[in-house]
Amino acid sequence: MKHKDGKPYQSDKSSWKVPMALTVVVLCGLSFYLGGIFCSEKERYVAEDVSKVVETPSGTATRAVQIKAISFPECGADFQDYTPCTDPKRWHKYGKHRLSFLERHCPPSFERQECLVPPPDGYKSPIRWPKSRDECWYRNVPYDWINKQKSNQHWLKKEGEKFLFPGGGTMFPNGVGSYVDLMQDLIPQMKDGTIRTAIDTGCGVASWGGDLLDRGILTVSLAPRDNHQAQVQFALERGIPAILGIISTQRLPFPSNSFDMAHCSRCLIPWTEFGGVYLLEIHRILRPGGFWVLSGPPVNYQHRWRGWNTTIEEQKSDYDKLQELLTSMCFKLFNKKDDIAVWQKLSDSNCYKKLDNPDNYPAKCDDGTEPDSAWYTPLRPCVVVPNPAAKKLKLDALAKWPERLHVAPERVSDVRGGSAGAFKHDDDKWKVRAKHYKKLLPAIGTDKIRNVMDMNTLYGGFAATVIDAPVWVMNVVSSYAPNTLPVVYDRGLIGTIHDWCEAFSTYPRTYDLLHLDGLFSAESHRCEMKYVLLEMDRILRPNGYTIIRESSYFVDAIATMAKGMRWSCRKEETEYGVEKEKVLICQKKLWYSKQSS
Repeated sequence: MKHKDGKPYQSDKSSWKVPMALTVVVLCGLSFYLGGIFCSEKERYVAEDVSKVVETPSGTATRAVQIKAISFPECGADFQDYTPCTDPKRWHKYGKHRLSFLERHCPPSFERQECLVPPPDGYKSPIRWPKSRDECWYRNVPYDWINKQKSNQHWLKKEGEKFLFPGGGTMFPNGVGSYVDLMQDLIPQMKDGTIRTAIDTGCGVASWGGDLLDRGILTVSLAPRDNHQAQVQFALERGIPAILGIISTQRLPFPSNSFDMAHCSRCLIPWTEFGGVYLLEIHRILRPGGFWVLSGPPVNYQHRWRGWNTTIEEQKSDYDKLQELLTSMCFKLFNKKDDIAVWQKLSDSNCYKKLDNPDNYPAKCDDGTEPDSAWYTPLRPCVVVPNPAAKKLKLDALAKWPERLHVAPERVSDVRGGSAGAFKHDDDKWKVRAKHYKKLLPAIGTDKIRNVMDMNTLYGGFAATVIDAPVWVMNVVSSYAPNTLPVVYDRGLIGTIHDWCEAFSTYPRTYDLLHLDGLFSAESHRCEMKYVLLEMDRILRPNGYTIIRESSYFVDAIATMAKGMRWSCRKEETEYGVEKEKVLICQKKLWYSKQSS
């Protein structure tokens, strides 16, 4: 291949003779936007000369770039549950202290997989919501460990080709429904729309979060990746919000003062050890006035200690230590009955003023770490004090659900360029967009779509527009973008911080719909496009959909790579029909590994 002047150049990959001048100009001029498309260690994509001139994201006219057709190979069958940043095959490389090996440890670039993750042998399209809450196909999550080890607790049971979820658990032998009924008696705010968002640490198969959905409470179920239990995988297969994670040495990927309620049911987290850092992290992410619910040791130790292989004196000591620690970080015992104890995070600043005493432990955090910083941010043994100037941060100061969904949160003004007016404009804009999207993808609003991710949200506008559909939405905010996630939580939605240059904290085949709005325009200077698309393919269910809203500059290249991943795509106009921006609707095909029986 030669340039039009006939002069060849020497490739940095081999001794090929290829033209240089035009390629150098294009690469230098566009490298900020195209990032890794042309920079991978295994070059697969070649720019072709095209005649159409389009606007780049910066607004300057340039030649559009097309990608030669490629085909990604299949990963081996042992990759069917591959989670790159929480891979059990890599655990031996990391320390066991505080189970830190279970945290995120992403592979280096030279170990990244460039293949398509296959489904398990016998995989079927998931059972549709709401039936999926109570059953799933065994072959989709073919793991019997919980069924065998927890059979007496009724977490799940296998019948024929299905796993059934009867709603049992270690601390709710009478079923999760009666357990939550008791909890509602202890916390009346669960009934009137005051409590909307919750987090369940050590979630099991997420039966607690699943039950709360019918009560208008949206829960993030959290559990670490493990070899056998596949707790988060079961939760997502059921259609219940969940994410891989563990409280260990790093903060959870959520901003401070976000959740209205936190829950732990015999999750075996040593709350009072290591200076109380685990409980301090719960305090950080819990909203002032929010509730922390604990069932299991050492609650109700007077009647339960015999079953915990300990003595009543030891359990009393553990409970007293827990109560003392909670009091020192401005929690108060709110209510208690049987196996459930409820504490409330105080919103009164008088308690936090006492933390100024240098002899107090835990101490108040200094200003060295941003309270909302939550991406690879170390845990600190100190109390994150709520901003006393934020009057509408408190749980009882927020509008009740569902009114709070469309009320501009106070924290929107903390975002650069954010205001109540900007929030209202974004809310109105997404109402128009969602109406157009439903025309392009009629499956939205039907039982074909349950688990949804908005890969680069601003204020959760897309999620707000589908609130009446039988879906839940994981709103993702880039760790490199302005942190708008507090606004998302203040309006009663859920989400997480993430860097799309890395793999997401979930199992393969866990989302029915991925939506992104300008992600490649914003991040392609940092993240290599093919790896982002391969990650989308990993977490997307077979027969699942993507809505990719991008500049015309990127759409054709994305469509070509998507075809190499066995997606079928079509390019559509936006709701305003502008030439600079297009919408790409894609569907991932169901295919089986060549190694499958």
